[in-house]
Amino acid sequence: MAELWQQLGSPQQLRALAPLFFICLLCPPSGALPWDNKASASPLEGFEVVKGNFSRTFLRVGYHKIAEIPAGAQNISIQETVKSRNYLALQTQTGLSIINGKWVIDRPGIFNAVGTQLMYRRPNEIRSRLGESITAPGPLTEDLHVYLIYQQPGPGVHYEYSVPLQTTEPTPEPHVPSGILPLGRRQVLLECVEKDSQATVPADLCDPALQPVNQSEACNTQPCAAYWDVGEWSDCTKRCGPGTQHRQVICRQVTHVHANGTESQVTVAPELCGVSDRPVTKSTCQLKICSQWDVRSEWSLCSVPCGVGQRSREVVCLSNQGDVEEDDECNMNLKPDTLQNCDMGACARSWFTSLWSQRCSAECGRGNRTRTAICLMDHVTDLPLDSCEGDRPAEVTSCDSGPCQNRLEWYTGPWGQCSAECGNGTQTRSVACIYNNNGHMEVADQPKCSDLPQPITAQTCSLKPCGAQWYFTEWSACSRSCNGGYRVREAHCLADSVAPSDRCDPSLTPESREECNKQPCVAEISPSCSDQYHNCMVVVQARLCIYNYYRGVCCASCSRVQKTYPNSFQKNHIRR
Repeated sequence: MAELWQQLGSPQQLRALAPLFFICLLCPPSGALPWDNKASASPLEGFEVVKGNFSRTFLRVGYHKIAEIPAGAQNISIQETVKSRNYLALQTQTGLSIINGKWVIDRPGIFNAVGTQLMYRRPNEIRSRLGESITAPGPLTEDLHVYLIYQQPGPGVHYEYSVPLQTTEPTPEPHVPSGILPLGRRQVLLECVEKDSQATVPADLCDPALQPVNQSEACNTQPCAAYWDVGEWSDCTKRCGPGTQHRQVICRQVTHVHANGTESQVTVAPELCGVSDRPVTKSTCQLKICSQWDVRSEWSLCSVPCGVGQRSREVVCLSNQGDVEEDDECNMNLKPDTLQNCDMGACARSWFTSLWSQRCSAECGRGNRTRTAICLMDHVTDLPLDSCEGDRPAEVTSCDSGPCQNRLEWYTGPWGQCSAECGNGTQTRSVACIYNNNGHMEVADQPKCSDLPQPITAQTCSLKPCGAQWYFTEWSACSRSCNGGYRVREAHCLADSVAPSDRCDPSLTPESREECNKQPCVAEISPSCSDQYHNCMVVVQARLCIYNYYRGVCCASCSRVQKTYPNSFQKNHIRR
């Protein structure tokens, strides 16, 4: 019989073959999923509550079926026991995705499917410890398959639902002795037959009073045999080469098979499954042969002819098929060196010179050409000029550009001193228009040299860095023309690069505000302007000077106020 169950394997096959078997209908299949189902009386009359828990430490990444909820189920609740990076998924019996199918994670919300509304929740609060959940009132119009998208170890899912009780058996079940599990019943088939011929006749020909009372009896009351529940293998511990993988093996026993085909199981002692027959929990594995480092070239020549330099070689990562792969496919700790120092011996200290300049410094007559001489020990180090042996090569040589006959030329004087002792400054020089006739030179008017490009007369200069220093703007206009006002300016600490700095001396911070125009205001009143009203002081206090009439009869008093408080005549500032 055990071999028969191993051939069946799935709940769909069991339901299809249920009418053919009566004796051991409730023995456990060998491929049982890692859940515990429990059925209990429902608070709703006529319903049975089915509960289950799914938990497994390690799974392969992907979809794993954890439950099949039958059609007709109500009050469905599926809940992650703890918040994780795993996801719940739903699919119909025909394979149609409802929530989170084909590696597409849906937003939480309401989904209408299998005859009900499914509420999908995913708490996103940082401090929340609640996991995902799916609830539905039901009843379902078809079977619902529940999956877990595994990404994080230690998943846990609790589910429960209510199913209608089966009412095909009117008689109560007999008492089951203690220690015997109620795993199933068998029913007596009654027929009304004629005594002599034993031919079947209509039931109403038999005496109803003689019909047997007990038409069913318990069968297979002995407990089902315990079995090993074998989990999935974990990922291999090595990406390549020999590694190990693990799986969970638990001894389980079926305690009850419900009318809807679900089972209640318990974990029992390993001795009941037979310790000697326990499947292995650890196995060797190898995903592929590891790639190896391959040195493709010899060391190159040293990068310098003398002194210390570097040389290189090509190293690649090769698969066992000979293909070049990314370096991280090989063990980086074992990668051969691709760079190496090389010492070509001490370099001689020699004078090195650049090429002579191409043009003579004078367009006619005698001039100079220049070059640069430096003392080098190798191609990197620039030594002091007195470190080389022998005389320093000449850096200036004379040249002749031909006679100067009746030529106008610009002549320049020496550059003057830099205008700033530190930082950026300016220096100038004088230029003169010269008439040159084969060495005989006379000063000419500058406009005569206007057709020639004039040399620059000013350039920037820098004697040394200043470091940070204070820069400030000009003072603003005074806020008042008399009776004391103030003026302001901005100051900033800037480095030589004109970038803001905090290294200026705080004690030298320029003042950003100062008083100005402290002299008292003196009213200049025209002789023709006089008070014609005996109580002009009241007019001033009442601020009536804004009106032309009072300004005319109290001209002197209003003029004094206007000189002292010029804004007092603005209508939008009058307060009463």
